[in-house]
Amino acid sequence: MRILILGGIGEAARLARLLAPAHRVTYSIAGKGRLSDLPCSTRVGGFGGAEGLAAFLGENDIELLIDATHPHAARISGNAARAARLAGIPLWAYRRPPWRPEPGDDWRLVADWAGIVMALREFHRPFFTIGLEPLRHAAEIPPEQHWLVRCLAAESPASSRLTLLCVAGPFALERELTLLRENRIDVLVAKHSGGGAVEAKLTAARQLRIPVVLLERPALPTADREFTEVERLAAELAKENE
Repeated sequence: MRILILGGIGEAARLARLLAPAHRVTYSIAGKGRLSDLPCSTRVGGFGGAEGLAAFLGENDIELLIDATHPHAARISGNAARAARLAGIPLWAYRRPPWRPEPGDDWRLVADWAGIVMALREFHRPFFTIGLEPLRHAAEIPPEQHWLVRCLAAESPASSRLTLLCVAGPFALERELTLLRENRIDVLVAKHSGGGAVEAKLTAARQLRIPVVLLERPALPTADREFTEVERLAAELAKENE
């Protein structure tokens, strides 16, 4: 079977490794992130919206589209759903389970950037782990705050009240504890992404009794089949191809 996996997270790469021995798999990421050594074809870059993705599916005789993107990649997931309909092929999706609060957690859920700004009014040294969005608001940093922003890659804005840290995970717990302590962080800002690769920051915040502002997940389109485990997805695909 010819399969296109829209990836970018660790579980997607694991899924590609599971499926590659029995299928002709193409693994695609939008641009940022790392392409691990995979036993299949890889592709980097966008498709040009849903119509462009549908054209790629048809031109390459793709028989199954798998959305295994980040839980906050709502635009890509929306394009995937529309493209699958246009191409007349099934869409399967891996939906990463969300984190669950544990005793000692102080989580404040917000829906958007405006909610983040409101939630941060009582704090002075927030640590952002939500990508590039904080950099777009560097000119709006309140005078009583200093922001620490961690992302994959970006140019640092000209602001004395912002420190940019460009580095890729996963991050060990001790490293996260040291980072929070050394930068005197009093609140963590994170996407409610789930997954183990970046969960250590939540554990560190819990241990240091630092509140966490969590950006809630966007609504995602329904797929023909949805899975919370990549191993289960691979097993079900094997059953259908027996």
